[in-house]
Amino acid sequence: MPATATTLLNRLLARGKFRHIQILLKLAELGSIQRTADAIGVTQSSVTQTLAYLEALLETPLFQRHAKGVHPTPACLDLLPLARQMLLGIRDTAQAVEARQRQGEGQVRLAASISATNGLLIDTLSAFHVRWPQIQIHLREAENDEQLQAIARGEVDLVACRRPPVIPEGWVFHALLEDRFAIVCRAGHPLARRGAADRDALESAVWMALPSGSAAREQLDSISARCRQPLQLHPLVTRTATMLWWLLLNHDLLTVLPLTMLRPLLRSGEIVELQVAGSAPMEPLGLLLPAERPTPAAQQLGDFLRAYFKA
Repeated sequence: MPATATTLLNRLLARGKFRHIQILLKLAELGSIQRTADAIGVTQSSVTQTLAYLEALLETPLFQRHAKGVHPTPACLDLLPLARQMLLGIRDTAQAVEARQRQGEGQVRLAASISATNGLLIDTLSAFHVRWPQIQIHLREAENDEQLQAIARGEVDLVACRRPPVIPEGWVFHALLEDRFAIVCRAGHPLARRGAADRDALESAVWMALPSGSAAREQLDSISARCRQPLQLHPLVTRTATMLWWLLLNHDLLTVLPLTMLRPLLRSGEIVELQVAGSAPMEPLGLLLPAERPTPAAQQLGDFLRAYFKA
């Protein structure tokens, strides 16, 4: 009879080790017992014994052996996402303890969208660390659903983002900065000298587009719907920031993006905003933080940002 979930849980709690998680993930990544042993710094027999121990503990095969190495079984593939989250949690624990011991004030696990990074953080984090040099900030990029998933998994203390349609339970949103869409091009684009674009110019231009489902793509589709013909789109569609900026700065393209996301390039003069008829406001940028008992370090950062943008 297969072991119950309760039995397996009790076995893992009593006999499982963090090293087991590391070996499981590395073995799935490399597909070789020898390469896994070399990567982790243990013997090949140690990896083999750990794998046999895990399979006996869970009463299920985790890898299929073949001439060139090993391949994860369906059961193993089910475990990998959970194992990755466990390892990330262990790493976060080590970083939190290290930050507390070394600097004395702890750390903030901060997730931020590209727009929030450019609009809220670039000008403020250096000033924050002048005031609070003891606090470590671990910043990760996350957009929309990624932010909500990070909150649900307890991976973040604070989120810098646009106001979401639904606020996660137990969290509050503090609006800090208004935002709107802007149509821009590189400084060398023929339209840049005019500083404006009428409907004919918009219809004849080639546009850089983000993937469907993004707010910027919805705004681009709205512009296209008001034109007499569909807008011409560049064949590369991406949300990767590095590629977006490379395309925009190296090709004669128009794009519509949040103004805060574009702010660094506008300040440097590398891109130019085109004046067009009408305006397109967006939800404001701000902070999501726990409604009750945020960590002291997260509270310090949240209070600092709220005071900065209120001034």
